[in-house]
Amino acid sequence: MLSYIFALVALFFFIITSAVKVLREYERATVFRLGRFISVKGPGLILLIPFIDKMVKVSLRTVAMDVPPQDVITKDNVSIKVNAVVYFRVMDPQRAIIEVEDFLFATSQLSQTTLRSIMGESELDEILSQREKINAELQAVLDKQTDAWGIKVSMVEVKHIDLPHEMQRAMAKQAEAERERRAKIIAAEGEYQASEKLGQAAEVIGKHPVAIQLRYLQTLTEIAADKNSTTVFPIPIELLKPFLNQGK
Repeated sequence: MLSYIFALVALFFFIITSAVKVLREYERATVFRLGRFISVKGPGLILLIPFIDKMVKVSLRTVAMDVPPQDVITKDNVSIKVNAVVYFRVMDPQRAIIEVEDFLFATSQLSQTTLRSIMGESELDEILSQREKINAELQAVLDKQTDAWGIKVSMVEVKHIDLPHEMQRAMAKQAEAERERRAKIIAAEGEYQASEKLGQAAEVIGKHPVAIQLRYLQTLTEIAADKNSTTVFPIPIELLKPFLNQGK
């Protein structure tokens, strides 16, 4: 008799735990009755008919899914490896459960194929310099294709682009050549500006011949400041003209 009482108590608790469910704020329950969808319930306390109702719990929180590295051949025939991260969330639990068998696996596979497709249609320079454009294009394509599953793709970010060693060396040489080109351009511009200043100085000296004499004296002072035992300095003939005139 006592065993029957324990069996009835156990059956009662089993029925209670099967009929009463508590869902968190970010959870929803897709309820099926005898295999047919009836409603989406939650959050909070929900009641199910034991042995008749079955529920599939779905989280509405944003999921950050890592896309593993993909081998991609770009439009300009460069072999690279690219990985990314996809941020999405379930907007319609009914479609996420009914329209696709496993929406997490399906979204992951779709992200990998879309990443290869978009990267394969772009050139390497575009992938490296226009990262935001590539991210926006990936997000738009994924969001459009996952809309039928009740999923909203909010953001896609390309994390890392792995280039071949030969390409890395070539890009390093290109960057070095670009730096040398800029240095030569800057040096040429400096020489051009200096020549303009020298031309202006020559015009001033041509108008004022005494200026060249003052310049010679200033240069002689600068040379004498150094500790030289012998200084050879050419004296311009203009400095001797007053003495020559007096001799005449």
